[in-house]
Amino acid sequence: MPAGDPPIGVNAQITDAITQTNVKVLGEAPAIAMGSLYQTIGNSVAMAAANAVYSQQQANVTYQAASTMGVANLLSLTV
Repeated sequence: MPAGDPPIGVNAQITDAITQTNVKVLGEAPAIAMGSLYQTIGNSVAMAAANAVYSQQQANVTYQAASTMGVANLLSLTV
């Protein structure tokens, strides 16, 4: 722009639209962050429950094997 030209103004509707968009983004950010946090917590709780179920299943297999070995030892005793 040559030195003698007056500065070109920006249409007020454009600045208003940009301002509204920025305010909308800033206003929605906490809700989006909380939604993401709730999804993460929900996923973590679901994984914890799945791990607990898996551990219980593995423990039951171990207990059953131990019981079977104990009964087999009892039945093999000679009096």
